Amino acid sequence: MTGFSGFDASRMLSFDLETTSRFPKEARIVTSALITIDGSHADTTELLADPGVEIPEQAQQVHGITTDYAREHGRPHDEVLEQTITAIEDAWSRGLTLIVFNAPYDLTVLHTLSGGKFQVTGPVFDPFVVDKVKDPYRKASRKLTNICEHYGVTLGNAHEASADAMAAARVAWKQVNKVFPDLKKMDSDELMEFQAVGYYESQTNLHKWLASRGRDTSDVNFSWPMQG
Repeated sequence: MTGFSGFDASRMLSFDLETTSRFPKEARIVTSALITIDGSHADTTELLADPGVEIPEQAQQVHGITTDYAREHGRPHDEVLEQTITAIEDAWSRGLTLIVFNAPYDLTVLHTLSGGKFQVTGPVFDPFVVDKVKDPYRKASRKLTNICEHYGVTLGNAHEASADAMAAARVAWKQVNKVFPDLKKMDSDELMEFQAVGYYESQTNLHKWLASRGRDTSDVNFSWPMQG
């Protein structure tokens, strides 16, 4: 990632997926939203995929897209995957920062579906992780809806990929420019390390808490911004 300067909230690509499963190594893409913000210009691309499998009822209840609708109107799944990865890699090549809310989910989906070809080669800013690391003792849900409310950001249709991506971008802007301005002083490597270390420590504490209560810890992931 050498050559990238610190996070410039006026130059970013905000990215979000809606999928078939909450488990990133099982999920297939239903929608992919990519919002490029470069100075005063913003460009939104939302791609609908036919995931090639039945969309479970539970997933339909989250994003509202049925199997029949995706089959009729969606593009071939692998085309959407390839276009998404190409857009992200192109953004990194142009020096943009990738904004992903809860990055280990979305980026692991891309990594898994691409057979490991997708790799993180540029800076990632994760508003969820930043909030969790910077304000660890706040007793509140950290779902996107709650995070938006906390930072005074308007969220449109929650779980609609473009709305979620835009909200994540706005939260990231507020975090850097209004709430945690020290983040602007970090170069990209420092910012990545800050998030990765903070995520690992937070997940370690979660693992210990669950284990102390005899609860299942198998879903606790320690790797950021992508699961191994």
